[in-house]
Amino acid sequence: MEHLLARAEQLISRIEAVLPQALTAPDWSASVAYRYRKRSSGHGVLEPVRHVGAMRLSDLKEIEPQKEKIQRNTEHFVNGQPANNVLLTGARGTGKSSLIKACLNEYAPLGLRLIEVDKSDLTDLPDIVDVVSERNEKFIVYCDDLSFEDGEPGYKALKSILDGSVAATTANVLIYATSNRRHLLPEYMQENLSYTHTADGEVHPGEVVEEKISLSERFGLWVSFYPFTQDEYLTIVAQWLSSFAVPSPAIEAARADALIWALERGSRSGRVAYQFARDYAGRHARAA
Repeated sequence: MEHLLARAEQLISRIEAVLPQALTAPDWSASVAYRYRKRSSGHGVLEPVRHVGAMRLSDLKEIEPQKEKIQRNTEHFVNGQPANNVLLTGARGTGKSSLIKACLNEYAPLGLRLIEVDKSDLTDLPDIVDVVSERNEKFIVYCDDLSFEDGEPGYKALKSILDGSVAATTANVLIYATSNRRHLLPEYMQENLSYTHTADGEVHPGEVVEEKISLSERFGLWVSFYPFTQDEYLTIVAQWLSSFAVPSPAIEAARADALIWALERGSRSGRVAYQFARDYAGRHARAA
């Protein structure tokens, strides 16, 4: 009988391990940033990020208007004042994600925390909000490279969290999302065929199009980023080379190489500038 009871307990433990479980709070003292991850069993967990990137607001150049908007909104948030959910859109590699990370480092001492959620896990947003809603800290739920294809379930979940649920919005949670396109669902030419024109010129947009732009409209603050000019790109290169302790004469001498590097990649983005600076700083240190 004891043997049967032991086997039964083992079987129950295995069954419980694969059944859905409620999301539990992590060790909030372990980090200022967390990732929401789904295990193979389907359980969601909030994992602390042990090594948070050391990005600072002062490191980001040539995006001063965008920086000012995000910093002001985030400062209002951590101070308990009204603040908006934010959608950062525009050219790739222009500092959208870096700006959010820099704000985390700037305001973490004031109680700001960040939870990174992949778009495939946005259906679990209500569970995440429930876990953090009673905390004193302020939480940014961060979703990078956000866009949806038709029929993806995370689209509806995000709409409800932003501004569509019967529940009141949680005062200590904001959504910050980045995307390369402002309208987060693809639009097709055939959808515009539902537009009709009356004799007085009134336009009646099709309901399909209205549905597709409704998500981005629920973000209270839109911040757009644009491709860098050559001079702006070189300024960013110089900033990163300086952060890698490359001396001024070598930074000046690197301009031509930096332009060739950008030409080979077909982009003058901040990401390309950072990649060049790492390569050049490494070669310069080896030569020295």
